[in-house]
Amino acid sequence: MSAREFNAEQWAIRYARIALGAAFLSGIADRFGLWGKTIGYGDFAHFVQYTAQVNSFMPAFTIPFLAWAATVAELVLGIALISGVWLRWVALASALLLVLFGTAMAISFGAMAISFGLKSPLDYSVFSASAAALLLALHSPGSPSQRSNRPNWSEPC
Repeated sequence: MSAREFNAEQWAIRYARIALGAAFLSGIADRFGLWGKTIGYGDFAHFVQYTAQVNSFMPAFTIPFLAWAATVAELVLGIALISGVWLRWVALASALLLVLFGTAMAISFGAMAISFGLKSPLDYSVFSASAAALLLALHSPGSPSQRSNRPNWSEPC
């Protein structure tokens, strides 16, 4: 791998880290009204209502816990992604959180979950963000792809 290719890969990793981290932190800002009361959830009570919609298959008593658990997870993951600490594990946890969220959206939204329900996580790029987090985990320092036995994809098979 040339220095130029390595530099481009480093910038792509940095971009993915910051974009995913900022998305998590923006969601938290929204649920606490920092983007304004009329934008998105606007406050935590409306976020809890949305959590209930996304997790309509869960018992009602679990909803406040799920709302707070998602908030804490997104805060920790967002800060860790932006700061670059424990990148491989944080990226894997981010991918898992996003795929769980996307799956919950697909299950819950609409009586025809396969057609309408799957549309929501696809439209909001939840699975795309999950895939980006997984790629970030695979290309972060210390990951298997960063070791010396990394295949050279530019060479013919």
